[in-house]
Amino acid sequence: MKPPPLVTVLGLGEAGARIAADLVALGIAVSGYDPATVTTPDGVTRFDDPAAAASGSSLVVALTTAATALAAAEEALPGLSESALYADLNTTSPALKRDIASRVRETGAAFADVALLGPVSTRGLRTPALASGPGARRFADTFEPLGMPVEVVSDEPGDAAARKLLRSVFMKGLAASVLESLAAAEAAGHAGWLESEIAAVIGGPLCERLVDGSRRHAARRVDELGAARDLLRDLGVEPRITEASASVLVGLAGKESD
Repeated sequence: MKPPPLVTVLGLGEAGARIAADLVALGIAVSGYDPATVTTPDGVTRFDDPAAAASGSSLVVALTTAATALAAAEEALPGLSESALYADLNTTSPALKRDIASRVRETGAAFADVALLGPVSTRGLRTPALASGPGARRFADTFEPLGMPVEVVSDEPGDAAARKLLRSVFMKGLAASVLESLAAAEAAGHAGWLESEIAAVIGGPLCERLVDGSRRHAARRVDELGAARDLLRDLGVEPRITEASASVLVGLAGKESD
């Protein structure tokens, strides 16, 4: 499949900016939108509203936040053509993905629920992804040649999001465990020793990623674990670890806002 002539990236924060920059580096025209005063990546044509950014684009990639995912989609809808693909890459609940999909469907455009499984800031277009929904195969066919490993899990919106949240219970739980044990070790004067012990088990790069990533993205991950908690309850599983992990992140988010 040929690269799309124009891709729209909604959300030019850390993840969106990296994806947009990688697309530009491949010679793909990119339009963008973000309501915040973030830096526009070189080569990206920025618009003042989502609909204008999406107009004429064959592929719209949403990388806003979970809290603004629905609003971003609604604002972009007037600019979507029937031949466009709207791919939501935000980490949200399966129910929200299905809600967005239903609204996109009304325009005649296709929808893909995409879950990114790794740090986009360092991997960019090479970040592994899960995709579901009626536009999942089209998303995979477009992004795999650009370097992104994409596993199509189903044609139902929300399935990719659910798998990502199930994974988050483990990954964020592991991060919370590392953070709490290191805090205790520091108080006891053994931080260096314990960090070496943890690194010997899970590897130094992962240990560093869990600690630094939790501190940098605590507020966003609180929302992510909130969605995971709701999913577990819907599945009849008591989210004890999930709630404890969220509590650790709430504390980190509070420190960041001080």
